[in-house]
Amino acid sequence: MMNNFLSLQIHGGGDHSGGVSESLSSLLTSIEGLSSMGGGDIFSLVLPGLAGMDNIHPLLVHFPIVFLCAFLALDLIATLANKFQWRFTAHWFLYLGTLSAIFTVIAGFNAANTVAHGENVHAIMEHHEQIGISILSLALGLSAWRLKTGPLTRGWTNNLFLLLATLLVGLVMQGADLGGLMVYQYGVAVKKESPVLSPLTIESNVQVVPPHSHDHHHHDHPH
Repeated sequence: MMNNFLSLQIHGGGDHSGGVSESLSSLLTSIEGLSSMGGGDIFSLVLPGLAGMDNIHPLLVHFPIVFLCAFLALDLIATLANKFQWRFTAHWFLYLGTLSAIFTVIAGFNAANTVAHGENVHAIMEHHEQIGISILSLALGLSAWRLKTGPLTRGWTNNLFLLLATLLVGLVMQGADLGGLMVYQYGVAVKKESPVLSPLTIESNVQVVPPHSHDHHHHDHPH
């Protein structure tokens, strides 16, 4: 009732061909539909990708990748540019990457035990797990090193630190590659179902196009 009243006020009781009034009317329609749903249904509609996950490992894995790569890039630039103060910022990326790696590895072990996979993927998954453990161990070691010595190390100790940090990011890239291989090559945890559309994408202007037929008939043309 309230939404109908608001919609009437927006349109001014007249006919409009679109624009702001149509957008606001569509928004009110979406809100009205959400108000009649339960919490689980709203979550599935607003975040259909997250709701469709069997586990949260694919969601968490992005955080250590971003944080650890940003840490290495900034730490390396700080060394080359002789801006060692920048390393105070870089080491926070290291700590955040290490923390997120802890949760990512835990979620990864849970995913390995719950996601169905064949023998052709099992060896890849075990290798992926070993790399994840190596990433976490090395990240914890570098974090402990940085906490003990501080970010302003120089000389051969700094070179060794950067070498290990480069190895860390290399392992991150290899682990990401194996994860992509399992998903995109072997379809691990990929559901063969139609996606749930968000209420904001379900509008009247969405047209259903009939499937295109590739069975073309060729006719002889008179010369």
